[in-house]
Amino acid sequence: MLDAALLRRWARTAVAALERHAAEIDRINVFPVPDSDTGTNLVLTMRAAVDAAAQDGDSVAAALARGALVGARGNSGVILSQVLRGIADAVAAVAGPSRGGAVLADALVRAHRLATAAVTRPREGTVLSVLSAAAVAAAAVGSDRLDDVAVAAADAARQALRETTGQLPELARAGVVDAGGLGLYLVLDALAALVSGRPPAEPPGGGARGPVRGRDALVAARESGSSVFDYEVMYLLEAPDEAVAALREELDALGDSVAVVGDGEGTWNVHVHCTDVGAAIEAGVVAGRPHRITVVRFADQIAPVPDRFVRPRGVLLVAGGAELAELARSAGADVLDPGAADERGIAAALRDTRARHVVLLPCDADRTPVAERAASAARRDGQEVLVVPTASVLQGLAALAVHDPERRPGEDGVAMAEAAAGTRTAALLVAESEALTWVGRCEPGDVLGLSDGEVVLIAPDLAVGALWLAHRMLTAGGEIVTALLGEGVDDALGEGLAADLRRTHPEVEFVVHRGGQAEYPLVLGVE
Repeated sequence: MLDAALLRRWARTAVAALERHAAEIDRINVFPVPDSDTGTNLVLTMRAAVDAAAQDGDSVAAALARGALVGARGNSGVILSQVLRGIADAVAAVAGPSRGGAVLADALVRAHRLATAAVTRPREGTVLSVLSAAAVAAAAVGSDRLDDVAVAAADAARQALRETTGQLPELARAGVVDAGGLGLYLVLDALAALVSGRPPAEPPGGGARGPVRGRDALVAARESGSSVFDYEVMYLLEAPDEAVAALREELDALGDSVAVVGDGEGTWNVHVHCTDVGAAIEAGVVAGRPHRITVVRFADQIAPVPDRFVRPRGVLLVAGGAELAELARSAGADVLDPGAADERGIAAALRDTRARHVVLLPCDADRTPVAERAASAARRDGQEVLVVPTASVLQGLAALAVHDPERRPGEDGVAMAEAAAGTRTAALLVAESEALTWVGRCEPGDVLGLSDGEVVLIAPDLAVGALWLAHRMLTAGGEIVTALLGEGVDDALGEGLAADLRRTHPEVEFVVHRGGQAEYPLVLGVE
């Protein structure tokens, strides 16, 4: 059923899909203005919807729609808000708990009607074409099975998206599909994947070559007739329904890409490309009360500036110790010391990678929420960041070992996350005082084996502790054992463990590195 739980999961999954492909969507953004922000705008709009739905309220669908309307960014965000409003209206129209495929079909039909009405001059080959195809396909299924309708809508959207290249001259010249249409397809495919169990599909490619960049792109767009204006103006408006028709006419006379959408309760989101910013805002004042006014000058966005991204991909790993840091760097990662890994420090390190797409490995479960906040700030600034949860440095190194910059970012992130999750870690610690543990009383100088934050063994020395801990970890199986020797620990510890494992577990590969960590004499990982 299209209930509150599924709507929340869909919204979160859609955000993740848009985040994975935001850079690609930005790259192919050529219509109506090649300002390379459609992917970013869609992500920010969908996040605003998710944030609104996270608050307590009577209707998740209504909260998603309201959040998207208030937080909509750009023309693409405005259209996306109407898709969510169509869902909210369709859900509200159903009496009782039955919310299956028929409701989704109704929602897409409503969404297309709302989105088309919001645009003063709709054109074929845009997100509206993709939405229309999805709505028609959903309605044609004739079933109340949510999975059937969702899959039909997503598949039709995918086909319509491919066709956009030949429908708009601007897209044909650049050899790309419509950026907004790609974003909508990702949102619909996220639902299809959730309810059918099929994996999310890779979207149709944007073409062999990307759009023209910089001032040349702006000139090309103007020559094609898609934009002759200098500014994007957006604001929220409190106004009665009867005032909106006159506002649309006034804005259409001032510019293009006019979209005025509402929530049905007197709040409107207004979008226009124009040259006379003052007149666009004054039109809002005549209609009602404009607020949250934003003005973007296209030349500022499009003018050629040194690209802060000098490489497409990067990995940032949080690790302490000079030897461990050097090990990570030799594997291709940028390294941040844990002492500097607060939110501001991680954000600065992400910028310093100068990579467009970064996989962030926090290497500490407690550090993951901080990493997520820093990653969110980086995404708002146009950088794609994926945080792979890693509870230890060895999980981070396991993820780094399978990193492949030639693979698609989404696929690479999944492979790294799987490698990290498949690595069990434990460590040895020397007791400094007498204490009672889960496995008995320890004395100062005893060697403690730690796993998942608990003491699992007490050994008389490091050599014995290393053997006991490794054998204990291998009872659950494993193919590779990695050891990190701590600061000041003799190499003989690793050599002795290697000799024992060759004898007792010849099927296991053993790797030892000098980690240089101060707290733990030995850290073990089993994959």
